[in-house]
Amino acid sequence: MNPRLLIDAIVQQTTVLVAQLSTAAGSRSPLAHVVDEVFLSLAQEIERQGVSKKVVADMFGLALRSYQRKVQRLEESRSVRGRTLWEAVLDYTSERAPLRRESILERFRNDDEAAVIAVLADLVASGLLYSSGRGDATVYGVTTEADRRALSVTDVAETLAVLLWGMVFRSPGISTRELLQSIRVAEPEVRAALARLLADGRVTRSGDSDEAGLRTASFVIEAGAPQGWEAAVFDHYQALANAVAAKLRAVAAGTPQHDRVGGTTFHFGIHAGHPYEDRVLGILKQVRDELGPLWDDVVAYNREHPIADEAATRVTFYCGQSVTPPTDPDLADATQNHGDPEE
Repeated sequence: MNPRLLIDAIVQQTTVLVAQLSTAAGSRSPLAHVVDEVFLSLAQEIERQGVSKKVVADMFGLALRSYQRKVQRLEESRSVRGRTLWEAVLDYTSERAPLRRESILERFRNDDEAAVIAVLADLVASGLLYSSGRGDATVYGVTTEADRRALSVTDVAETLAVLLWGMVFRSPGISTRELLQSIRVAEPEVRAALARLLADGRVTRSGDSDEAGLRTASFVIEAGAPQGWEAAVFDHYQALANAVAAKLRAVAAGTPQHDRVGGTTFHFGIHAGHPYEDRVLGILKQVRDELGPLWDDVVAYNREHPIADEAATRVTFYCGQSVTPPTDPDLADATQNHGDPEE
């Protein structure tokens, strides 16, 4: 078994996803901490699988002492978050707006001037700032849409709360202390988000101490909810990753393959007017429509016949669908007008 090519391909695809997330909704998320977080998380997970520190260090191409020092440094400072020029310029301008360009350039005089101007242009294009005037006399202010100060605290708190809610659902009985260790967010923010979940009943706790177990009866994010898409994306990604990991463990252990663990991918090639167009494009809706009533039946039965979370077998089913338009619309139109080309 040589997983090198597979690892490289997965890393490449994951970077595409991270890049999309880092620019989602017009934001520019700081990424300075990502490399260190990937190293630390990967090292810790490999060690949890029983691999010695010496072997892990060798896997990273490091001497044991260098590996230990790097892990120690990252563990001590993992709550520190890097700040990008984009974020710094936005915060500075938002707090003092309206500001002339020359004032902003003076504040960030240690940065490349062209980079600062490019960030300002991007903030304006993203709708977070407005500009008036020309050259160094240009004035920048916060647009109504970008005045996030009134909403940011609530939005961020609810987003974190939904992420924690999902973590509790996937790990019933997890303690507050374990939750704090599992997520790289400042402790006061985690406790505030957890208090929100406990207050509205989404999560329950068996006691008042940090060692008491946390539980939730369900984890449902309504379609179109203003917060929660981050948790939904993570839930999809983790379900896929867990299915692949379970299959790999089965292969490594030499256990018989069966239809209870794993996944299948189908690729369909269709065009406008294709006789199977509606059936193919409707697969996702069809699966949702079929699984929804089944999920309702299982939930209703479990409410009438409750069992401990630790005694339940949890089955996670993941389905996803993407649609990629033709790379050459003109050729697609020609195919539609003149019939299917021979293959």
